[in-house]
Amino acid sequence: MTMLSNTSTKKESIFSPNVYSEVFGKCGRYACQSLYVATNFCKTDKPVGGGAYLQRVCMKIQLRHTFEDIISMENLLEAWKEFVKGKRGKKDVQEFSLRLIDNILSLRRDLANGTYKHGGYRAFNISDPKPRSIHKATVRDRLLHHAIYRILYSFFDKTFISDSFSCRKDKGTHRALNRFRGFAYKVSQNNIRTCWVLKCDIRRFFDNIDHKILIQVLETYIPDKNIMWLLKNVIDSFSKNTLGIGLPLGNLTSQLFVNIYMNEFDQFVKYKLKEKYYLRYADDFVLLSESRNSLKQQVEPVRNFLYEKLGLELHPQKLFIKTFASGVDFLGWVHFFGHRTLRTTTRRRMMKKLEASQNPQTLSSYLGLLCYGNTRKLQREVLKQYFCE
Repeated sequence: MTMLSNTSTKKESIFSPNVYSEVFGKCGRYACQSLYVATNFCKTDKPVGGGAYLQRVCMKIQLRHTFEDIISMENLLEAWKEFVKGKRGKKDVQEFSLRLIDNILSLRRDLANGTYKHGGYRAFNISDPKPRSIHKATVRDRLLHHAIYRILYSFFDKTFISDSFSCRKDKGTHRALNRFRGFAYKVSQNNIRTCWVLKCDIRRFFDNIDHKILIQVLETYIPDKNIMWLLKNVIDSFSKNTLGIGLPLGNLTSQLFVNIYMNEFDQFVKYKLKEKYYLRYADDFVLLSESRNSLKQQVEPVRNFLYEKLGLELHPQKLFIKTFASGVDFLGWVHFFGHRTLRTTTRRRMMKKLEASQNPQTLSSYLGLLCYGNTRKLQREVLKQYFCE
C-alpha cells in the first residue's frame, strides 16, 4: 500500500514523532492489528516546489502467524468443530471420527515432518442452474483447509476493499444488492440524472486461476516459508485442463484464494482507474457512472489488466453498458429505481423445484429470498401452488 503525505516541509525520518503519528493515524485500521500484521516502512522524498517535499510512505503488510499456529492441536480441533457442522451423517466423516484424535495426530505429524501431500478429489456435477463440476477432497484434507482458513481469513479480509462481497463475513448477496442500489441513487442524485452501468463477467473464473500468479501474490503477504510450502501443496493439488491452472469449486480455501487473487484487480479499479462506484461479487462486477463514454473507456484497461496480470478474460456475451432505469440484471435480480424483480430464469427454476418438492424448508428458503425484492404477488403465487399440491 502506498500513501502520500505533504505535511513535511523538510526531509524527516519516517520514525520522527510527527510523521510516525500521522502515518499510523491514517492507517490505524491496519497498523493497529499487531497480532496479525508486521509493518515495514520505507521513505522517499520528492521535491514539489517552494522548498516543500512530497513524502512517500510505503507500508507492506505481512502475516505474523506462523506455520505452528496452523498445525497446532488447538487449531486443528477447532477446525474439526467447524468442519463437522451439518456433516455428521456423512459416511466418510463418520469413518474419520471413529479414530478422530489418532487421525488428527497423524495429520499434524505429517505436516510437522514436511511429509504431508494433499490427496485426490472425487468429482461430481450439479446444475444450479448451469452445470458445474464440483471436486470434493478427502475429510483429512478438508479438515486442513478449515485449519488454514481459520488463520488466514482474518488477516486477508482486512486487505480487501469494502465493496467486495463474495464469501466474506458480514457481506454476502443481500448486502451487495443494497450497495448496488445505493450506488445507483448516488450516481443519479436520487434518480434526477441518468445512471449508466457497466456490467462484466469473467469467463470460466475458477477454471482459469493461474497457480503461479496466485502464489506470487501470496508470497508478498506471507514471509513464512513453511506456510507457503503448505499453501503450494494445496493449490497445486488440482488443475482443470492445463497443469498449474484452475482451482476446485469444492474447497473452502478456494473461496479465500480467489478473493486474494481478485483483490489485485479490485485495488487496480479503485486506486488506478479511480472508480468510486465499483462493486464485485465473485466473478461478477459492475461500475456505475453518469457518463456512458467514461465507462466505455474503462473497458479496455479492465480487459487488459485481467488478461495481462491475472490471465483472465471477460465474457464477451455478458458485457454490456445500459441505464439503471432500463433494468440491470445483477446477482439474480433485475434492478430498477424503487424496486427490483426476480430474474425470469430464477423464477422458473424456483417454481419447478417447488412442484417437485413439498419440503417446508424449501418453501421457507424461497420465501426468505423473495423478501429482498418487490415480489408480493409472486409470494402469493408460491404459497398457493405449495398448499394446493
